[in-house]
Amino acid sequence: MLAATPENGFGAKGYEIGVDEAGRGPLAGPVVAGAVVLCKPHPVGLDDSKKLTAKKRAALDLVVRERCAWAVGVVDVDQIDALNILGATMLAMTQAVGRLTQLLGSTPDAILIDGNLSPSGRCDDWRTDVWGKGRPIIGGDALEPAISAASIVAKEWRDRVMCAAAEEYPHYGWERNKGYGTKDHMAALHEHGPTPLHRRSVAPVAQLTLI
Repeated sequence: MLAATPENGFGAKGYEIGVDEAGRGPLAGPVVAGAVVLCKPHPVGLDDSKKLTAKKRAALDLVVRERCAWAVGVVDVDQIDALNILGATMLAMTQAVGRLTQLLGSTPDAILIDGNLSPSGRCDDWRTDVWGKGRPIIGGDALEPAISAASIVAKEWRDRVMCAAAEEYPHYGWERNKGYGTKDHMAALHEHGPTPLHRRSVAPVAQLTLI
């Protein structure tokens, strides 16, 4: 879950890390966070992953992972159920930042986080003494290119995980809905019951386990 360092100056002082997550809302599958340090010049066309077409997002994901420094953090269903989704999201972000700073071998000047919360004070592994508290930015995935890149990497990584899982559990349409509670997913849940990849802490799944 860690990129090789491109030979273009990463690790030098004066860089920022962009951080974003994918998968807070689904009924099934992990939550994934991406952390990216952009190359110079940064890839053209970066934006909030939700605003991009699937084709454009996939193309940008390849460019970012080929040219930029990046890492991901993946928190599985068992940890989501144990921590709650907020705690799991904070952990995934912490993992991604930790792996990227280890890769680069130096401390970033800033960590820009999409949303209104930082893992600082919410995740024991967040290294406030080294990384600082991070800077949450509401709507940052559309405002800061590094966060946009992180959102793309996280989204594409998680989508690949769910498409692979769909081959093992074909009834739920994960290759289409990526674990979100769509009509076809809910119908399959009622017919076939939850899988090991369903989040027991989410109400629609929890209610089925009590029937």
